[in-house]
This record gives sequence, structure tokens and C-alpha cells, in this order.
Amino acid sequence: MVNAKQGWLANIRHLKSPHHDQRPDPQDVSLLVIHYISLPPEQFGGGFIDDFFLGKLNPSIHPYFAEIYQVRVSAHFLIERDGRVTQYVSLQDRAWHAGLSCFNGRDKCNDYSIGIELEGSNQQPFTQQQYVKLAELTQQIMALYPQITPERIVGHCDIAPERKIDPGQYFEWDKYLKSLG
Repeated sequence: MVNAKQGWLANIRHLKSPHHDQRPDPQDVSLLVIHYISLPPEQFGGGFIDDFFLGKLNPSIHPYFAEIYQVRVSAHFLIERDGRVTQYVSLQDRAWHAGLSCFNGRDKCNDYSIGIELEGSNQQPFTQQQYVKLAELTQQIMALYPQITPERIVGHCDIAPERKIDPGQYFEWDKYLKSLG
């Protein structure tokens, strides 16, 4: 399931992002944050999310990329439209996914959270394959980090409401949470 010493889940694709650092307290992982991303906006596939999280996004490919290619961001996981899961950052490390954020009065959510990106947008529903993989991944994470309970699974919009709307209007929270059992 996981190489506990290194924080990498088994049986999924691994691409190690340079955009991470050490958590202040690796034992203090107690929040799961759901996001969405598409690159270019509203387009899926092409491997551009990988390039972005790896710091290799080519600014000449698309005008939007010229605006963001130097941004240093990552998530622990990405679930693509077809359900493929990629891990970019060890669970023991702090991925740079939440930015300025606060949960229950506690700032700096990256310090104590795990970030999962869904390939998607606020303009269309997520796929069934994504919900299946998200439930499986969430169950693995909750088994490893029992402080993460359904009440501590949030959207980016919940921890940064002034800045973010993801996972957006099409994310089916009831469906997802019921699938966790």
C-alpha cells in the first residue's frame, strides 16, 4: 500500500516534484484538501499538469503558460479524467497546494494537509473513474492518517474562500463522502 518510511503509495505513478519542503511536524497530518486543475484552462490531457508540478511547463506552448510557468506549486496527488493517479510529493512532506489558507482557525494548511487535484474545472462534471479513484485514495490516506475524518475533508474553497472556488459546483460531495463507507 505504502512505503511508510518514504511516504509514497504503491501501485500508482510517481513523478517527484521539486516544489515541496519538510513539514514542521510530519506526525501532524490531519486535513485532506480537494482541488481541481486543468491546463490550459478547460482543456484536459496533454501532460501539462505534470509539467507544471515538475517546474517544466514550456511558456511558448500556450499564452496562459507564459503567465504561470514560473509559479512553484504542487499537490500530493493528481487524478486524471480517466482515473490515472499520480503522486508528486511524499505524504511525509509538505506539498505547495493550499497557499494562504485557514481551517478551523488554524492557518498554513499546507503544514498539516494532503492535497489531491482532480483534472477538471468549474464548467463540467468530474468522471465516474475520478470518483472511484478518489474514494480509494482517500480510504488509503485515512488508514494512514486517522486524524483525517470525513469532517476534515474539505475543498480548496473552504480553506481559501476569498481566493478559490474548487472543487467547484460540479463536485458531488454527497456521492464522494458516501463512497467512503
